[in-house]
This record gives sequence, structure tokens and C-alpha cells, in this order.
Amino acid sequence: MASTQRVFISGKVQNIGFRDWIVRRAQENGVTGWVRNLRDGRVEILVVGEDDAATAFIDACRRGSDLARIDSLQARPDDERAPKGFTKRFTA
Repeated sequence: MASTQRVFISGKVQNIGFRDWIVRRAQENGVTGWVRNLRDGRVEILVVGEDDAATAFIDACRRGSDLARIDSLQARPDDERAPKGFTKRFTA
């Protein structure tokens, strides 16, 4: 079954290539959606995919990249429509 989740990550997640890392993890896990920086220093992600794929992707986000430090990850169900592919968006 497919699920859609909105994820907010705080910590050291900006200016270190974290969004590019997120895009690669999304492609590896077969999920669609987008990632963007927020002006408050967090990263926001919309992830859409089969439950197992979305869970694996979010688990990877909890661990983060080698340069990142994840202080908090909050995920909640969302109903935004699934985009094609997985993209980086402009800062919001």
C-alpha cells in the first residue's frame, strides 16, 4: 500500500549537500517526492511510495549523511499528490 508523508529534519542539514544526498536515497528506495530547505534551518521532505520503501527511506534520513547531524526527525501523514520523480525545490 502506498503512503505519503511529510518529514521535517533539524540539525546540521543545510550547506553540506544534504538535499543531494536525500535525492540519491529517494532514487535508491524507489520513492517520489521533493526536498527543500526551510528558512529556519530545517529540511522539509515530501515522500510518496510503498510503505516498505517509504519506511526504508525515512530510516535512512534518520541516520543522515556523513556530514549531517540529525537532531530531530518528525514524520506525519500527508495527502499531497505524488509528483513524478524526486526533486529539489527552492527554499521556503
